Amino acid sequence: MSFIISGDTHGMLDIKKVTDFFAASEIEYTKDDYLIICGDVGVCAFLEEEEKAVRETLRDLPVTVLFIDGNHEHFWHLNSYPTETWNGGKIHRIEKDIIHLMRGQIFDIDGTTFFTFGGAYSVDKWCRKEGFSWFPEEIPSRNEYEEGWFSLEKANFKVDYILSHTAPTDVAAEMCYGEMSDGEIELRRFLQRVADNTDFKAWYFGHFHEDTEIEDTFFCLFDNIVTL
Repeated sequence: MSFIISGDTHGMLDIKKVTDFFAASEIEYTKDDYLIICGDVGVCAFLEEEEKAVRETLRDLPVTVLFIDGNHEHFWHLNSYPTETWNGGKIHRIEKDIIHLMRGQIFDIDGTTFFTFGGAYSVDKWCRKEGFSWFPEEIPSRNEYEEGWFSLEKANFKVDYILSHTAPTDVAAEMCYGEMSDGEIELRRFLQRVADNTDFKAWYFGHFHEDTEIEDTFFCLFDNIVTL
């Protein structure tokens, strides 16, 4: 079993890096292997034709696709799917092999554990339309913060990997994103609290559209694709 981690794919805009990765690979992947996308996916997109194209592309991959949500998702559509429990955590099963890993969950996938916490603030919300291309649900709720912390408490604050869309406060500052809008302060501070209190091997995130490694532990992904 393999886990392949990618940053934002933005609907069809940046999905070619994923299809190119599998096209160039000499490994025969199966649906028992997983591609995990760290937000801004577009499985539930703003436009019907875009959503259809994204789903067809992901459906044709040789692996099962897992994703956390970013800030550029159609949250009303995404959250309309029934909640299921899968490998210990809550999901939205969009299709048989396309699965949304919900916020504040811990998944144990064949002995490898992941803590997931999507969401981020849209700095471009001023040019988007609420209920069509921007949704307040991009920022986690109080219940999601509390559920995430409770999940980590139950796991004695130990997981193998952490997946988020944005970064903890200190990591974002190290990347020169110390200035942040009021909309993301609480989220980054929560993620920093998670980082400070949790034992983990590596943390993967997207959002900032660059490939950066901080302290051999935090990995911002955009063009790079990582295999665990």
